[in-house]
Amino acid sequence: MKVALAVHGGAWNVPDDDLQDHQAGIERSLRHGWQLLGAGASALDAVTSVVQLLEDDPLFNAGTGSHLNRLGKVELDASIMEGNDLQAGAVAAVERIRNPILLARAVLERSEHVLLVGKGARRFARENEVPECRARDLLIGRARETYLRIRAGETDLIATEFAPRDESSAKTGPEHMGTVGAVARDSSGCIVAATSTGGTLDKYPGRVGDSPLIGSGTYADSRLGGASCTGWGEGIIRVVMAKSTIDRISAGDELTAAADAALDNLARVGGRGGMILIDHDGRPAAAFNTPRMARGLACAEHGLRAGVDASMERLA
Repeated sequence: MKVALAVHGGAWNVPDDDLQDHQAGIERSLRHGWQLLGAGASALDAVTSVVQLLEDDPLFNAGTGSHLNRLGKVELDASIMEGNDLQAGAVAAVERIRNPILLARAVLERSEHVLLVGKGARRFARENEVPECRARDLLIGRARETYLRIRAGETDLIATEFAPRDESSAKTGPEHMGTVGAVARDSSGCIVAATSTGGTLDKYPGRVGDSPLIGSGTYADSRLGGASCTGWGEGIIRVVMAKSTIDRISAGDELTAAADAALDNLARVGGRGGMILIDHDGRPAAAFNTPRMARGLACAEHGLRAGVDASMERLA
């Protein structure tokens, strides 16, 4: 069966100065996951490893380098779904976990529940030996600087997080970085999707976006396809974007048509974002309605491709 991989590092206003770094970060994760799949790794292992790699990259808004909430704390969300048996695990508003995707997978494999939050999720982490860390280990200077700027009154950073930048905001634009995600189809035909995030700028304590919600930010069904979403979570939740896109594929829509229709529906609620997806035939795709989206696609037919702007480059 055809092996395929799609990864993303967030759909938002990526500043011009950060384009090269985002491209490089996505290329690293795409090559890493593709190598694992080529060596016979399961989609579950490949997706977990790719998302963990992106969580450890301080460039992206997941794990290390995540946003600070309104109280100056890091609260993380993540989910993962296996498409053969429709098993899923997710965590939300969890603190001091370096790799929330590892905790989400532990929920999938070792819990009778799907979603654990807050203190309960941390207790589950300790019981299942998922590594914890100090809160300051997740912080980077850029995230703290942005937090202090917002506290000082620069609320335009929030308003322009996903919308097109004008000349006045081009130099001082938001340091959103990006939610991360991956979707893979392995040689057995199993499709797995996963998403991880630090949330939106200046989020209210306890706020949960689409990333840990099965059906909204993440969904996988090996008979149909899998998707990972990114962007303004409140809008993505309202249109249940991941599941609704897979439903369109089930109804007969071509892959890119399904993704474009999902974004049209997202626009209905004033939403901006993007998604990566793979269908049951192993075809990967990406779509977004934000100014830019860091994403990479890999399959035997088209090789490895990555991009941040509208076009994608084929990798050597």
